[in-house]
Amino acid sequence: QVQLVESGGGLVQAGGSLRLSCAASGRTFSTSVMGWFRQAPGKEREFVASISWGGGSTYYGDSVKGRFTISRDNAKNTVYLQMNSLKPEDTAVYYCAARYGNPYYANSDPSWYTYWGRGTQVTVSS
Repeated sequence: QVQLVESGGGLVQAGGSLRLSCAASGRTFSTSVMGWFRQAPGKEREFVASISWGGGSTYYGDSVKGRFTISRDNAKNTVYLQMNSLKPEDTAVYYCAARYGNPYYANSDPSWYTYWGRGTQVTVSS
């Protein structure tokens, strides 16, 4: 059974940084496309970033390009989201998602991902 557990959320001032982590278990991590999504109250789930099996290719949502960086450590079965220059509009619950066995990494459709974590809250104060 695949489990994804996010950590690293919290409260930060605008302009600050946070690093989220997502630890995966249950299947071969190196054959997973990993993604980050976020959802603010009253809004639809929004694509943030995704990363290929080996970590060499990444894909970002327009609202976070140049500020957020996705990376992974396959030896640790963990994917990261480094968030810099945070804005109040980045406030949301951030979710980790995974799709195993398909190498197509540039996918922003949440329905494409099979497994989801429970999320971690990020709050950016102005």
